[in-house]
Amino acid sequence: MTDISSSTLSITLFVLLILSALFSSSETGLMSLNRYRLKHKADEGHRGAKLTLKLLRRPDRLLGVILLGNNFVNIAASAIATVLALRYFGEAGLAIATGALTFVVLIFAEVAPKTLAALHPERIAFPAAYVYTVLLAVLYPLVWFVNVLANSMLRIWGVNPTARTDHSLSTEELRSALNEADQQVPQKHQDMLLGILNLETITVEDIMVPRNEITGIDINDDINSIKQQLTQTHRTRLPVFNESIDNTIGILHLRRAIALIADNELSHDTFSSLISEPYFIPESTSLNKQLLNFQSSKRRTALVVDEYGDIQGLVTLEDILEEIVGEFTTNAGSNSPLIQAQDDGSYLLDASLHIREINRELGLDLPVDGPKTLNGVILEQLEIIPEPGTSLKIAGIPIEITKTKNNAVKSARIKLPDADDFAEDA
Repeated sequence: MTDISSSTLSITLFVLLILSALFSSSETGLMSLNRYRLKHKADEGHRGAKLTLKLLRRPDRLLGVILLGNNFVNIAASAIATVLALRYFGEAGLAIATGALTFVVLIFAEVAPKTLAALHPERIAFPAAYVYTVLLAVLYPLVWFVNVLANSMLRIWGVNPTARTDHSLSTEELRSALNEADQQVPQKHQDMLLGILNLETITVEDIMVPRNEITGIDINDDINSIKQQLTQTHRTRLPVFNESIDNTIGILHLRRAIALIADNELSHDTFSSLISEPYFIPESTSLNKQLLNFQSSKRRTALVVDEYGDIQGLVTLEDILEEIVGEFTTNAGSNSPLIQAQDDGSYLLDASLHIREINRELGLDLPVDGPKTLNGVILEQLEIIPEPGTSLKIAGIPIEITKTKNNAVKSARIKLPDADDFAEDA
């Protein structure tokens, strides 16, 4: 090396530092890739993604060839820098070369290129995959030998170097990924996907129509009364019972009855023939499970029972789908009789509404891990039956009781967080 000119050594040192930067940046880029995006690109036929995915299946071999190249160029650069420093500064050049080369390598061959690769991993990793595929083929015997020594050491420490890392996502991790995908996935689609994930944690008890609000038909009623109920109801399927909802005998599809009414052929006998068997489900059934149950049983309506077999409510396929896609109707704040927008920006709510529905319609975050209805949450918070005009805050949301009846809150006024508070803590 003493016979080589200083200019040649300087050029060689510069090239080695560039190679060191390329090795460092490609290592970070390859290890920083989004594995799911990489798999997607490979499935689409992207050549660079396919090569990268193949290399990452054996990270020990990939790291072996990267570190072989990186260490070689760094050691060679150190030797050349030492020779140049001795030529220009004598014995003092050893300290100068060590300090200067450490600074140059740290900044220009490590931190800067690795930061760039971490910010734009695909731009670095995909071209590098072509180079490393060739290098791995050429240097395979040496890489194999290095891997044997390194893997043997890992095995001594109780580590299996050939074990593959599990890159599958849990439900919570997938939920976090969706929350971070606001630019790639439209908000409406994001809400729907999150709604599907939430089906596992929500039970039918959380969304069912409570027992006292079930609209049904008593089979013992006069046939004219039954006709009137059928023509005035807004539901397509109705439970039919004998004197009490606890004695439900079946479910009626309104469309079948309307045809008989139109032909003036509806009687108790024909009405009874239209009733299908009732479908009962436990109140602890998750929405995910119940959605599959509806699909397998070809049903759309179920009666929810508690551990004693008593009917607690009613749930439909539409109720579950609304947890995914939102309400099928237009904005409930202006059209639903249960949520009425007021001139001052507040909303008048029926206290029998489910908390989940209020959160969905008004974009709130009221607690859903306790009582299921607004009335239940208010009573739990106050621990008394409140008088009209009582105000409180739940999760920072001001609520004013407007009507109570029969030991329950019937309606309440709620103001959204961005509006001026109209009440203080109770």
